[in-house]
Amino acid sequence: MRFKKLSSAILTLTLTASLLAIPADFTPSATSAASTENSIEAHHLQKAFEKAAKEFGVPESVLLAVAYNQSRWEHHEGHSEVGGYGIMNLADLPADMSARGKHDDGIIAASDNENSMLKTAANLLNEDPEALKKDPEQNIRGGAALLAEFARQTTGELPSDDADWYGAVVKYSGTDQEAIAKDFADQVFETIQQGASRKNLDGQRVVLNAKVITPNKTTAGTIPLRNTKYTNTDCPNGLDCTFIPAAYKQFSSSTSNYGNYDIANRPKDDLDIRYIIIHDIEGTAESAISHFQNPSYVSAHYIIDSETGKITQMVRPEDVPWHAGNWYFNMHSIGLEHEGYAAEGADWYSEQMYRSTAKLVRYLSDRFNIPLDRQHIIGHDEIPGLTAAKHRSMHWDPGAYWDWGHFFDLLGASINPSSGDKDSNIVTIRPNFNTNQPDFTYRGIKQEPESSSLIHLYSEPSFEAPLVSDPLLHPGGTSTKNINDWGNKAAIGQSFYKAGQEGDWTAIYYAGQKAWFYNPNNKNSVPGSGTLITPKEGLDSIPVYGAAYPDDAAYDEAGIAEWARGKAQVLYQMPAGQIYTATAPIQSDYYHAKYYNDPATNKVVKGNDEYYQIFYNHRLGFVKKSDVEVVN
Repeated sequence: MRFKKLSSAILTLTLTASLLAIPADFTPSATSAASTENSIEAHHLQKAFEKAAKEFGVPESVLLAVAYNQSRWEHHEGHSEVGGYGIMNLADLPADMSARGKHDDGIIAASDNENSMLKTAANLLNEDPEALKKDPEQNIRGGAALLAEFARQTTGELPSDDADWYGAVVKYSGTDQEAIAKDFADQVFETIQQGASRKNLDGQRVVLNAKVITPNKTTAGTIPLRNTKYTNTDCPNGLDCTFIPAAYKQFSSSTSNYGNYDIANRPKDDLDIRYIIIHDIEGTAESAISHFQNPSYVSAHYIIDSETGKITQMVRPEDVPWHAGNWYFNMHSIGLEHEGYAAEGADWYSEQMYRSTAKLVRYLSDRFNIPLDRQHIIGHDEIPGLTAAKHRSMHWDPGAYWDWGHFFDLLGASINPSSGDKDSNIVTIRPNFNTNQPDFTYRGIKQEPESSSLIHLYSEPSFEAPLVSDPLLHPGGTSTKNINDWGNKAAIGQSFYKAGQEGDWTAIYYAGQKAWFYNPNNKNSVPGSGTLITPKEGLDSIPVYGAAYPDDAAYDEAGIAEWARGKAQVLYQMPAGQIYTATAPIQSDYYHAKYYNDPATNKVVKGNDEYYQIFYNHRLGFVKKSDVEVVN
């Protein structure tokens, strides 16, 4: 079974894309479970499973185990990033998104597929699909109705023996890949055999009692599954790695309506691979594999399984999948999707997963000359949006519970490769993951303490002071301790300029303000090193962008139409006098790729501007070299 808590002597594991990650809805008005009629609390989750199992003739153990392996019994605000919804992860593939900038807005569209699991379940219940998305009880009923329907399709009846529901669970996986579908069913029945007990994020305890059972695998014999075996993976020796290609298809008569990635020739054609991005799926590995093989307009290079660390490669490194929600980072990155949910990382981020990912990252780093530092090995939660609106809705995975310190230990790299001297004015965030357990809320509910890579940032050197507030996330100035409120949190490995010290508190320049964190005897930081930049003398402020895109003259020279140009709006203004850490200057560029299977129209546009990359707040940003001066 996938649920594993490791000894704190090793590490206390806690983790967030599907492919792109939970929407960043973390406003103070987020509805709590205790205050809404349709909340999980109101429906008494254990009883909801019992009632649905009885209503549709599904063994309660099977229904509970399927839900556990899909969501850990979490409703996740009804939304999954692999096109599925709720506790039962009822899949619903998106409709045409050809005009949506290859997921630059990071939003999943509604489906027009009447045969989706969500729509089929809604029809079986004679309910509106929206009810199944939002109401946990209806969602569970929908999952039970589907399992019953799949059982009839595979056995001709509702089996009285739990073992004969194996085929129905195989169908519920949502994929026609034999190895993936059967692996899901095997893990569901392993969960039944071992049992499970968990208090979810809304405070409800759900119990699945262990049951001796041997699944009847012959019940899957009539299901048309593809037994495809792909070799020649881009993986290091010693990893369990399989290549299953993501869909590269034209989805309508328009050659601009295609997916789920772009053909490229990286790192040739002057398009370097610069970043490795750590995502979580907000779902299971099986759901992501299925999603990337369908017209979902999203994909990633690799998917890593939670329990075993098995890797599924779906896009070649030379090509550009649509995973980051920011085309500039897509152009220059390799995306790694990890099975699990950001808000419950302790239940998903296993030691096997960390070790497989570390070995894969070391291999990719060597192959493509990617620096093993926190400016290039980054989380999805550290990627900026291309516009102010998109920036606010960017995803926050892998989130608070991804152990960056342990991960870099496995990489054999330092969180701060060129470690600074003790008198350095650069501060690298470095709390002890195991003992760092900040207070978090989620959907208005205070969460149990868990080990975390994040620290809170305050507007004054006091726990009584308000947290700093990001002007884009909270224009009114009130931020929260919500786990997905990234605008007032710093992560292990991020580096900032030290702007002050008062007693046990250290100040850094962060998002245009002084932000304070508790740091007695420097227990939450280490001295850093690097380049420091500040706005040029005479400028009141300078713009901070979400991409290092070219100037219009470069596009004109390359013959790129106005509508097809990469443009990044100004996200923030860096005030005069503030100082930030930066990487070496990079030349602006843009990869023009707009049409299906037409590589002749793809081209790299190089601009005249150069940019510095900085951690402006929790997310990266870019400032023009011409706007800044280097601080000695």
